[in-house]
Amino acid sequence: MKKNMGAADKIIRVMMAIIFSVLYFTQTVTGTLGMILLVVGGFFLLTSIISFCPMYVPFGINTCKKK
Repeated sequence: MKKNMGAADKIIRVMMAIIFSVLYFTQTVTGTLGMILLVVGGFFLLTSIISFCPMYVPFGINTCKKK
């Protein structure tokens, strides 16, 4: 897997994952929507850690700086 996420992209995804988790665990968002947000937040966190987003590949998106 070639990295395709830049620093700003990773920071935004981590922040979104934290927001989704807080919304779920404070029971602001519950039920099916809460579970979906929790799963999406987990996906955002995982992709931020590995610096690779599989959804970017079909569209040819790369937010990494060119070396």
